[in-house]
This record gives sequence, C-alpha cells and structure tokens, in this order.
Amino acid sequence: MDVLSDVLQLIRLEGALFFNAECHEPWCVEVPKGSEVAQVLRPGAENLAICHVILEGHCWVQRPETEAVPVEAGDVVVLPHGDSHIIGSGLHRAPVNIDHLIKVKIPELKPIRYGGQGDRAVVVCGWLAYERDVPNPLVGALPPLFRSPLAQRSSGHWIEQSIRYAVLASALRQPGSSAVAAKVAESVFVEALRGYIESLSPLQTGWLSGLRDFQVSRCLDLLHSDPARSWSIKELAQEVHVSRSVLTKRFSDLVGMPPMQYLKRWRLALAARLLCNERRSLIRITEAIGYESEASFSRAFRKEYGVSPGRWRRGSAAPKAAALE
Repeated sequence: MDVLSDVLQLIRLEGALFFNAECHEPWCVEVPKGSEVAQVLRPGAENLAICHVILEGHCWVQRPETEAVPVEAGDVVVLPHGDSHIIGSGLHRAPVNIDHLIKVKIPELKPIRYGGQGDRAVVVCGWLAYERDVPNPLVGALPPLFRSPLAQRSSGHWIEQSIRYAVLASALRQPGSSAVAAKVAESVFVEALRGYIESLSPLQTGWLSGLRDFQVSRCLDLLHSDPARSWSIKELAQEVHVSRSVLTKRFSDLVGMPPMQYLKRWRLALAARLLCNERRSLIRITEAIGYESEASFSRAFRKEYGVSPGRWRRGSAAPKAAALE
C-alpha cells in the first residue's frame, strides 16, 4: 500500500454526496462548520471535510476573514477541516443558510434550483467524515481550503461522469445508490488531494511535499510498508541510495523531524488506532508495531499522548492527538 493510502486508511475516510444544486445568479449560501452537521450526516461522526464540485458555470468560495477564491467548471474546492464558509455568484449579498434550502440527509441528490434568473452554475457538494482523534500526518498538513482543477487531470472526465452517474442513480432510487455516492465522494477527495500535492511549490516544505521528493517519499514508503521492522538510519540510507547525513537532512527539512522520530510517532499512531478499533491484547499490539516489550510501549505511548494505552482504549480520557508534523 502506498503512503497516502496508508494514512487515509488510518483516519477511516467515509464520504457521500448530499447536495445537487442548480444555482442562478444572484445567489449566495452560508455553509456551517462540518462539526455542526456531522451527527446528522453520520451518527458518531465528529469531523467532516467538505467538497464543492463545480460541474457548470462559476462561483466564489470564502472562509470568514479571508479572500474569496474563484472556482470554475471542472474545479473542486475542498475544506478539509470543515470550516464554515459562504459560496455564491457574488459574496456581497447576505447569504442564505443552507438549512433554508434543504434538510441535510444522506443521500440528498434531487436537483434543487436556487437564486435569480441569471447565469447558471451547477454545484454538487460532498461530505467526508473522518476520525481525527487518532493522530496522522495528513490532517495537520492540509490548509483550511484548497482548490484543485480536476478538469485538467487525466481522471477529470471519469470523475465528472461518475458524479453525474451517482446523481442520476440516486434520483432514480436505484439499489446501492447510497454506496455509489459514498465511493464517488471519496474518489473526488483523493483526486483533489493528489492534484493539490502536485501543485505544491518545489520550495514548500511539509509532509505532503515529502511525498513529491524522490528520496523522502522512498524513505516514507519503506517505513509505512513495514513499520514493525527494526529500521536503522543506515539501512534506510542504503535502500534510498544516499548517505545517512543526506537522508536525515532532506527528510528533516521536508517532514520536520528525522526518519527515526517519524517512525516512532507513526508506530504510536497505529497503536492508537488498534486500541480504538480492535480488541487485540496489549502484547499483540506491542508486537504489531515493533516494540520489544509491553512496558517500553506503554511508556512511549504515555509520553506521546499523556495517557496509558489502557485508558486510551477505555475512552475515559480526552487526549489531545498530536499531528505528525
């Protein structure tokens, strides 16, 4: 499994399309924080990423106290942390809350017409629930908002046709249409994310930039493919075909920490997931992530998250998960 897929699996991304709107100028809609509608969209969900796919026309998207971002047909704009925002043909109008247009439910893909008599924009919105309590390098590396021109990617036509198919299947109440919508929403998010990674400046640092760097991405791939292995910086450098000093500096410059520290934190993130979602014994989890003893694992876990593995599992604490950044 590649590194990005591995991290996405850790946060248990689960999506759906829920809003299919034909908007005519002038129009402006206020979208609340994802956390405010998470429970409506999926019981137990606490965090939502929000995607807006522009199938036709153009519009603007703006977070509070930031500049508006223009989006055109073929673009997708993603708010990975579920920030509140407004979307519309012009943002000088008083926005209408989305609750006034639809009662949010899954799936809600019947076409909705809104606005005046001007130019048309067709917008399909999706949500993606994910688990944020388990630390991972992706969530902390993403900006509050990013735009990705899906139409310019090789997958653009396929993505657009998939969205239109999901909308039609839902409108016709075809069996399995909810499952189709969920997978399409997840595909939209991943393709938008890949486009964003490819657009990063060569001078930009961070975990996502590390995925673009040949040496660092190769090192990340090794660590993620076998996290329980007793890696050394010498072995990693040999696999990447660079010196230990070059690998350590390059990895640290981009990811923000040396390879061995990253491995330690990734192992503990995997352990946190296993503790939350699997009934493995503590010794089995210790072995699965490459620790030599249950005692050493427990000490490292407590140091990283402030609670013991057992207390994390019981959910009696409210630990603050640290991002791997």
